[in-house]
Amino acid sequence: MRQLKVVMLLAINGSSSGQELAQALGVGLGTVTGIVDRLVAQGLACRHEDPHDRRVRRVELTPEGTALIEEINNAGHEHYRRIMDHLDLDTLRSLDHVTRSIRDVADKLVRGEDACGDA
Repeated sequence: MRQLKVVMLLAINGSSSGQELAQALGVGLGTVTGIVDRLVAQGLACRHEDPHDRRVRRVELTPEGTALIEEINNAGHEHYRRIMDHLDLDTLRSLDHVTRSIRDVADKLVRGEDACGDA
């Protein structure tokens, strides 16, 4: 599970140092080293020197690691599509309305506005 978390973090961040991964996972650097070693052995990640600080090694996904993330995402999207295929039009319209309402509130919160419309 921790290996999957690291793969997902790398997919989001592009690359990370071992220290950044340790902090994100809430574990020690030694634990991260073992996780990354296993990902490298599986061909899902690689290490390289940080161009700004030669003392730091950065970790990033290989093309195989990126393909794994795409496969996971595609499986999730396919499952979601199968669920949607079984909903009637009125339910889909209600879902659309609720989703738009949630997005509008989230947008207001990001802009620092009172989401309820109060002053």
